[in-house]
Amino acid sequence: MNADELRATQAPLKARYKEDAAAAIVTLRAQGRLGEGVTCKVETGKGLVNAGLHPATGGNGLAACSGDMLLEALVACAGVTLNAVATALGIELRDATLEAEGDLDFRGTLGVDKAAPVGFQNIRLRFVLDTDASEDELDTLLKLTERYCVVYQTIARPPQMAVSRQRG
Repeated sequence: MNADELRATQAPLKARYKEDAAAAIVTLRAQGRLGEGVTCKVETGKGLVNAGLHPATGGNGLAACSGDMLLEALVACAGVTLNAVATALGIELRDATLEAEGDLDFRGTLGVDKAAPVGFQNIRLRFVLDTDASEDELDTLLKLTERYCVVYQTIARPPQMAVSRQRG
Protein backbone atom coordinates (compact mmCIF):
# COMPACT_ATOMS: atom_id res chain seq x y z
CA MET A 1 0.00 0.00 0.00
CA ASN A 2 1.34 3.45 -0.84
CA ALA A 3 0.59 6.81 0.81
CA ASP A 4 -2.21 7.67 -1.63
CA GLU A 5 -3.92 4.30 -1.15
CA LEU A 6 -3.65 4.63 2.62
CA ARG A 7 -5.10 8.15 2.57
CA ALA A 8 -7.91 7.01 0.24
CA THR A 9 -8.75 4.13 2.56
CA GLN A 10 -8.68 6.27 5.72
CA ALA A 11 -10.24 9.49 4.35
CA PRO A 12 -13.89 8.36 4.58
CA LEU A 13 -13.30 6.99 8.08
CA LYS A 14 -11.69 10.24 9.25
CA ALA A 15 -14.51 12.28 7.71
CA ARG A 16 -17.14 10.09 9.39
CA TYR A 17 -15.40 10.33 12.77
CA LYS A 18 -15.10 14.11 12.50
CA GLU A 19 -18.82 14.31 11.74
CA ASP A 20 -19.84 11.75 14.37
CA ALA A 21 -17.36 11.24 17.20
CA ALA A 22 -19.44 8.40 18.65
CA ALA A 23 -18.88 6.38 15.46
CA ALA A 24 -15.17 6.25 16.29
CA ILE A 25 -15.77 4.46 19.60
CA VAL A 26 -15.34 0.73 19.10
CA THR A 27 -15.36 -1.83 21.90
CA LEU A 28 -12.86 -4.63 21.34
CA ARG A 29 -13.43 -7.87 23.20
CA ALA A 30 -11.46 -10.89 24.28
CA GLN A 31 -12.79 -14.07 25.82
CA GLY A 32 -11.17 -17.04 27.49
CA ARG A 33 -12.19 -20.27 29.15
CA LEU A 34 -10.31 -22.33 31.70
CA GLY A 35 -8.38 -25.17 30.11
CA GLU A 36 -6.50 -28.26 31.25
CA GLY A 37 -4.26 -27.83 34.29
CA VAL A 38 -3.48 -24.21 35.02
CA THR A 39 -4.26 -22.78 31.58
CA CYS A 40 -6.76 -20.49 29.92
CA LYS A 41 -7.88 -20.89 26.30
CA VAL A 42 -8.12 -17.50 24.63
CA GLU A 43 -9.91 -17.04 21.33
CA THR A 44 -8.04 -14.65 19.06
CA GLY A 45 -9.11 -13.32 15.71
CA LYS A 46 -6.79 -15.84 14.09
CA GLY A 47 -7.09 -18.90 16.29
CA LEU A 48 -7.00 -20.35 19.77
CA VAL A 49 -4.13 -19.58 22.12
CA ASN A 50 -3.55 -21.75 25.15
CA ALA A 51 -2.10 -19.48 27.85
CA GLY A 52 -0.49 -20.80 30.99
CA LEU A 53 2.05 -20.21 33.70
CA HIS A 54 5.49 -18.91 32.80
CA PRO A 55 8.23 -21.41 33.70
CA ALA A 56 9.44 -18.96 36.39
CA THR A 57 6.10 -19.52 38.16
CA GLY A 58 5.84 -23.28 37.66
CA GLY A 59 4.72 -23.57 34.06
CA ASN A 60 6.19 -26.15 31.68
CA GLY A 61 6.79 -23.68 28.85
CA LEU A 62 4.32 -25.34 26.49
CA ALA A 63 1.57 -22.74 26.93
CA ALA A 64 1.81 -19.10 25.92
CA CYS A 65 2.72 -16.70 28.73
CA SER A 66 0.41 -13.72 29.01
CA GLY A 67 3.40 -11.48 29.78
CA ASP A 68 5.00 -12.56 26.52
CA MET A 69 1.66 -11.98 24.79
CA LEU A 70 1.57 -8.42 26.13
CA LEU A 71 5.04 -7.74 24.70
CA GLU A 72 4.05 -9.44 21.44
CA ALA A 73 0.95 -7.22 21.23
CA LEU A 74 3.16 -4.18 21.78
CA VAL A 75 5.54 -5.25 19.00
CA ALA A 76 2.65 -6.05 16.65
CA CYS A 77 0.88 -2.74 17.26
CA ALA A 78 4.07 -0.69 17.08
CA GLY A 79 5.08 -2.48 13.87
CA VAL A 80 1.75 -1.87 12.16
CA THR A 81 1.73 1.75 13.34
CA LEU A 82 5.33 2.29 12.23
CA ASN A 83 4.51 0.88 8.81
CA ALA A 84 1.39 3.04 8.43
CA VAL A 85 3.17 6.22 9.57
CA ALA A 86 6.14 5.52 7.29
CA THR A 87 3.74 4.97 4.40
CA ALA A 88 1.83 8.19 5.15
CA LEU A 89 5.07 10.19 5.42
CA GLY A 90 6.55 8.63 2.29
CA ILE A 91 9.50 7.15 4.22
CA GLU A 92 10.79 4.00 2.59
CA LEU A 93 11.64 1.26 5.04
CA ARG A 94 13.54 -1.55 3.34
CA ASP A 95 13.24 -3.54 6.54
CA ALA A 96 12.42 -3.03 10.21
CA THR A 97 12.77 -5.23 13.25
CA LEU A 98 11.03 -4.46 16.52
CA GLU A 99 11.98 -5.93 19.86
CA ALA A 100 10.26 -5.55 23.21
CA GLU A 101 11.59 -6.76 26.49
CA GLY A 102 10.24 -6.30 29.97
CA ASP A 103 11.49 -6.94 33.48
CA LEU A 104 9.35 -8.89 35.94
CA ASP A 105 10.02 -9.80 39.56
CA PHE A 106 8.13 -13.06 39.99
CA ARG A 107 8.32 -12.81 43.77
CA GLY A 108 5.37 -10.41 43.48
CA THR A 109 3.03 -12.61 41.47
CA LEU A 110 3.95 -15.69 43.55
CA GLY A 111 3.31 -13.85 46.80
CA VAL A 112 6.85 -14.57 48.06
CA ASP A 113 7.46 -10.92 48.97
CA LYS A 114 4.48 -8.63 49.47
CA ALA A 115 6.74 -5.61 48.80
CA ALA A 116 7.75 -7.00 45.39
CA PRO A 117 5.69 -5.47 42.57
CA VAL A 118 3.35 -7.54 40.43
CA GLY A 119 3.71 -6.76 36.75
CA PHE A 120 6.34 -5.32 34.45
CA GLN A 121 8.57 -2.73 36.06
CA ASN A 122 10.42 -1.75 32.90
CA ILE A 123 9.57 -2.27 29.25
CA ARG A 124 11.97 -1.43 26.45
CA LEU A 125 10.87 -1.17 22.80
CA ARG A 126 13.60 -1.05 20.17
CA PHE A 127 13.35 -0.37 16.45
CA VAL A 128 16.09 -1.47 14.03
CA LEU A 129 15.38 0.34 10.77
CA ASP A 130 16.94 -0.20 7.36
CA THR A 131 16.25 3.08 5.56
CA ASP A 132 17.88 6.07 3.90
CA ALA A 133 15.59 8.46 5.83
CA SER A 134 17.25 11.41 7.55
CA GLU A 135 17.64 11.61 11.31
CA ASP A 136 14.87 14.24 11.43
CA GLU A 137 12.55 11.98 9.43
CA LEU A 138 13.31 9.06 11.75
CA ASP A 139 12.69 11.22 14.83
CA THR A 140 9.30 12.20 13.38
CA LEU A 141 8.53 8.60 12.40
CA LEU A 142 9.20 7.28 15.91
CA LYS A 143 7.46 10.19 17.62
CA LEU A 144 4.30 9.59 15.57
CA THR A 145 4.53 5.81 15.96
CA GLU A 146 4.69 6.26 19.73
CA ARG A 147 1.81 8.75 19.64
CA TYR A 148 -0.54 6.60 17.57
CA CYS A 149 0.30 3.07 18.76
CA VAL A 150 -2.72 1.92 20.77
CA VAL A 151 -0.91 -0.72 22.83
CA TYR A 152 2.04 1.57 23.60
CA GLN A 153 -0.27 4.38 24.72
CA THR A 154 -2.37 1.97 26.80
CA ILE A 155 0.71 0.74 28.65
CA ALA A 156 2.21 4.23 28.99
CA ARG A 157 -1.07 5.77 30.19
CA PRO A 158 -3.12 2.98 31.76
CA PRO A 159 -6.89 3.26 31.41
CA GLN A 160 -9.28 2.99 34.29
CA MET A 161 -10.02 -0.64 34.98
CA ALA A 162 -13.18 -2.25 36.25
CA VAL A 163 -13.59 -5.85 37.37
CA SER A 164 -16.94 -7.55 37.89
CA ARG A 165 -18.16 -11.05 38.51
CA GLN A 166 -21.30 -13.11 38.20
CA ARG A 167 -22.23 -16.71 38.75
CA GLY A 168 -22.44 -18.92 35.68
